[in-house]
Amino acid sequence: MKVATSRLTQNVLEGPSAEGEPVLFVHGNVSSAAFWRDTLAAMPEGYRALAADLRGFGESDPAPVDATRGLRDFSDDLAELVEAMELGPVHLVGWSMGGGVVMQLLRDRPAMVRSLTLVNPVSPYGYSGTEGPDGLLTHADGTGAGAGAANPDFVARLAKGDMSDEAPTSPRTVFRTSYVAGPVADEDFYVASMLTTRVGEDNYPGDAVTSEAWPGVRPGVRGVLNALAPTHFRLDDLHSVEPRPPILWIRGADDVIVSDASPFDLAQLGLLGVVPGSPGTPAQPMVTQTRAVLERYGDYREVVLAACGHSPHLERPEEFRRLLVEHLQSRR
Repeated sequence: MKVATSRLTQNVLEGPSAEGEPVLFVHGNVSSAAFWRDTLAAMPEGYRALAADLRGFGESDPAPVDATRGLRDFSDDLAELVEAMELGPVHLVGWSMGGGVVMQLLRDRPAMVRSLTLVNPVSPYGYSGTEGPDGLLTHADGTGAGAGAANPDFVARLAKGDMSDEAPTSPRTVFRTSYVAGPVADEDFYVASMLTTRVGEDNYPGDAVTSEAWPGVRPGVRGVLNALAPTHFRLDDLHSVEPRPPILWIRGADDVIVSDASPFDLAQLGLLGVVPGSPGTPAQPMVTQTRAVLERYGDYREVVLAACGHSPHLERPEEFRRLLVEHLQSRR
């Protein structure tokens, strides 16, 4: 269904029940709400399961992303959606970039959140450009992060709607090698979801800006990857919110997108010699940073799934749902 607010019109997928405690699922980057299809369908009675396409993804409006607000364009969209649908306080489930979106929503509107579930979330210190558990900026301007770090061939293939597996940079190959750690059913369905991503400077990846420092790129002010840059998205004070609902953190042990040595981080590629000229800039310890923030927060549980990559809800669906429902029931 389509839900119009003062900000934009969002596409929302619904589970089988229109009654019960609302659970809002938030997808990650280069995907859509369709990635939650099977999770929505399998939610037990007593929960109203919903998943929204973020702006520029799926069937929601391709509204531009103001990267200087970090992920707040997305989180504010969801807050208005919750209000427009009169859902009241909701359980939030955020995957990958969606994890950052729901953390931002919790930070800004804690009374709106019944519980939080993070699924392989982006670090609270954004993506790339930081060092150490406390997210120290490698450069004050965020060099190393932003839209300039995107692989141009992947972006071009995404824009063309490439469904092939002919290159390492095709969306299908990226799904197979990065989104999941092994084969999953309905691969075509998920690749088609990836291809709904609106490509351009206002959406994905954003405006690319050069830097004189290695590796030669820094965050711009428009689009998704710049919104994820640590100069724009940073949650140092998540522990200060009141009330503080419980957080469940589920992650795959074999995730290569969000890890302490991600090959999607230019600093890590520099250490490996893939990107030449590295001055020894350390990789962003993404998992360690998330743990440090949640330790300060207090009420959280971390569950690591073995033989699982970036998408536990696709790779280990039954175990994922069991953990999620247990977490939701603990709030009753």
